Amino acid sequence: MTCATPIQKKSIRFRARSFVAFTLTPEAPLSDWLQDLDQWIGNSPGFFAGRPVVLDLSMLKPRADEIRDLIEELGGRGIRVYAIEADSDTTLGADLPPRLTGAKEASGETLLMQPSEPNAKAAGQPRIDEPRSPSSLMIKSPIRSGQSIIHPHGDVIVLGSVASGSEIIAGGSIHVYGTLRGRASAGAQGNAGARIFCRRNEAELLSVDGWYCTAEEMDPSSRGRTIQAFLENDVLRIASFT
Repeated sequence: MTCATPIQKKSIRFRARSFVAFTLTPEAPLSDWLQDLDQWIGNSPGFFAGRPVVLDLSMLKPRADEIRDLIEELGGRGIRVYAIEADSDTTLGADLPPRLTGAKEASGETLLMQPSEPNAKAAGQPRIDEPRSPSSLMIKSPIRSGQSIIHPHGDVIVLGSVASGSEIIAGGSIHVYGTLRGRASAGAQGNAGARIFCRRNEAELLSVDGWYCTAEEMDPSSRGRTIQAFLENDVLRIASFT
């Protein structure tokens, strides 16, 4: 008699992962907000390309059809909405991105306290999240046009220059020891104490904790000089080193 060995199927593996996503929070009047967004995109073309965006509707309380129209407006600007953050009273249709719940605003402290990778083999086994130490990313070569440097867990230090059309996004501060011609966003996950330092300011855009200033908005006296950018009473200041 022949006895066939039963075929063992692999079990489906589920794993939880966390990702960094940009959040857009539209405000009324929506036409003015979209106009401000167009100005941002005009100064930073391609900024949202390929990046996950969460739509926070806490300031609007729109109807389902208004949400649909807003997502179409954003899609026309190259912004793809992956999820929607809204209260339980907001109705989302099946054709809209899924509702996101349990999101927390990142702060300077939580930014440096990222959960460690799970060591447990079995799903559901409890684990303890250990604090993640801040780390600095040092780049010894110049950053070329079109390059994006994203480091959400600490400072970024560039020993060379940053070309126009490039960008740096850091969870901590940004230090550029050459000329900064591209875009620099420090404190990108809610660290209001982050700063931007550069030896020569020719930046297209400077941003700290979401507060930004474009090249057109900068005081001419700060251009071509050694500067630092920081927040003071929710106002982005750009000060020259003398």
